[in-house]
Amino acid sequence: MTVSFHKYTGDFFPGTGKLDDNGSGPGKHFCLNVPLQDGIDDDMYLTIFKTVIEDTVTAFRPTAIVLQCGADSLGCDRLGAFNLSIAAHGECVNFVRKYNVPLLVVGGGGYTIKNVSRCWTYETSVLVGAEIPDELPRTVYDAFFADSHWKLHPPLTGKVDNQNSPASLQRITISIRNKLRYLQGAPSVAMQEIPPDLQGLLADENRTAEEKDEEKGDSTCFTRPRCDIWS
Repeated sequence: MTVSFHKYTGDFFPGTGKLDDNGSGPGKHFCLNVPLQDGIDDDMYLTIFKTVIEDTVTAFRPTAIVLQCGADSLGCDRLGAFNLSIAAHGECVNFVRKYNVPLLVVGGGGYTIKNVSRCWTYETSVLVGAEIPDELPRTVYDAFFADSHWKLHPPLTGKVDNQNSPASLQRITISIRNKLRYLQGAPSVAMQEIPPDLQGLLADENRTAEEKDEEKGDSTCFTRPRCDIWS
């Protein structure tokens, strides 16, 4: 299951991720897109993020989560067009962390590097449960942070007009909930021990092949990875 929160206009790179794209083939219904417009602010983003993630976790019941924290959703990003603060970005991480599901957190986009470093520093502190001061420590990189007076949380919001509305976000939420009705929980494969007689048969087959190679005088044996799944 993939859930993506992103800007979507149809012509904004990469041009994919509209609301009714929900996977294909075996992955049908296992992709949820949350397409947003320019300028979404902290309150709106947190509302739809928490609602969609809560609904998805309840329906899908994941045993592990990979969370990609793209920092191009921060305000003042060179390519992004949202109005998120670092604190709100980190609150999304904290919300997912509280499910107590094995969690792998990775980076993502972000094109105003000084804010990317701030964001991921703060979110690391959130993940380990540490409180860190707003005052940045002095380093050889001080010049990059001087315009914000060396703060971890500079003002980043309100730079872009918010083109989202409560009504548009409600429509997205309703659509996502309708898609989640198709799910019956995370897909699984039953794992069973290979019967002893079958293990012996496989061993005989492998041994016979090696013996044939030796009979031909071929000392090189090529193998490939193998995965046996029994249900």
